[in-house]
Amino acid sequence: MKTYRYILAALFFISCFACNKKLDVLPQNNVTSIEDGDDVKALLYGSYSSLQGASGFGERYIFIADLLANTDMVDYVGSFSIYKDILNKNQTRESSIATGIWTNSYLLIEDMNIVLDKLDLVDEDERDAVAAEAKFMRGVAYFELVNYFAQPYSAGSTGSNAGVPLVLEPTYIYDESKNKPSRASVEDVYQQVIKDLTDAADGLPETADNARATTYAAKAFLSRVYLNMGDYAKAATMANEVITSGYFTLTSTYNQAFNNPSNSPEDIFGIQNTAQSNAGTSNNGLSTFYRYAYDANGNGAGGRGEAQVDANYFNYFDDPNDFRAGFVSDGYSITGNGGIYTLKWLTFYRVIPVIRLAEMYLTRGEANLRKGGAPIGGVAPLKDINIVRERSGAEDLAGVNGQDFVDERFRELAFEGDRLWTLKRLKSDVGDYSYDDPKLVLPIPQREIDANSNLTQNEGY
Repeated sequence: MKTYRYILAALFFISCFACNKKLDVLPQNNVTSIEDGDDVKALLYGSYSSLQGASGFGERYIFIADLLANTDMVDYVGSFSIYKDILNKNQTRESSIATGIWTNSYLLIEDMNIVLDKLDLVDEDERDAVAAEAKFMRGVAYFELVNYFAQPYSAGSTGSNAGVPLVLEPTYIYDESKNKPSRASVEDVYQQVIKDLTDAADGLPETADNARATTYAAKAFLSRVYLNMGDYAKAATMANEVITSGYFTLTSTYNQAFNNPSNSPEDIFGIQNTAQSNAGTSNNGLSTFYRYAYDANGNGAGGRGEAQVDANYFNYFDDPNDFRAGFVSDGYSITGNGGIYTLKWLTFYRVIPVIRLAEMYLTRGEANLRKGGAPIGGVAPLKDINIVRERSGAEDLAGVNGQDFVDERFRELAFEGDRLWTLKRLKSDVGDYSYDDPKLVLPIPQREIDANSNLTQNEGY
């Protein structure tokens, strides 16, 4: 295979098509050199770079959620206006951040559509696994898109609220009469995510190398999907299957879950980063922003130090012995501002944990609590939350309610992109904003609107 990536963006509603139209050039996808199963697998494996990149889990899938839910968690002291706009909820329809997330996600989806379309080139005994892995990545991409660009599932009216376009076939030749999709409903997008991830869970292996998806990675994502939907029985079931699989264990200390050169024992799915794969990007942003530029002694530390820990974050800790409250360090930003920084993203080119076992304990416990009745997995919600607390040296709780789980998720998963989605699914205020405020949803990129007259813009833009 000479090349398996396309020269022009293969998605029909990306703005380059509008530009090419002005030049009377027909956009097309340069995938004609996919000739055999090895080419298909190369496209599949190479597409992990989209999840790894700055507009994926390498930075923006996580960091932008943190900035939108910054109250009591993150203070942005940097100079980049595009990030300040997100923090202040002043993003516009020309936001390069929104455009980056949208474009990267749909390019990944297009890759996976091509893989699924070319399955007949793959050896028969490998087809199911290749299809499952492609559906895993497509399902994850659609879940991130519907989270960022649509009202949350908890807002109701899921059958009429606009989600994002569902594109399930590859686009080899752009046809203006056909390739201008409208936005599917939130419900339809969620159902497609569930279908993709369920198929992935059924077809993926239980174990894989560090960089690859497994059946339990798919089930862990499904637990997030069902939790967002308020389907607590299914959320608890998926989390329980991950927990009881026997493949994952909590690290003995909290700090061991981060800054690792390979997956830790509790990483269900992690993004691999190396100096070679992310040269020049400094861990694709998380370490760049969250790592201080200078330590307390004025020594250069390599980061920008633009995302500082808000002082109010520490008010959420109810035990002075909780290790997580101290998992921070003093430092200075590149602009000379002193502050406190999380140590979760201290080291460049290390694994970014996307889903950890600790989250599954909190999901199973909270879902069992909220659904009532006999707990799925036979473990009481109080036991699940205390398992997580005990690892960090926090005193066991004597009783537990829903707010305890919300606060525990904040203590455990802060700076990992969880806070925004937790507050939205529970219809809780996000700082001074209602959970369904239009400014907590990213705009559909204006260039996509310009290129596709069937796309509607989100409220507030």
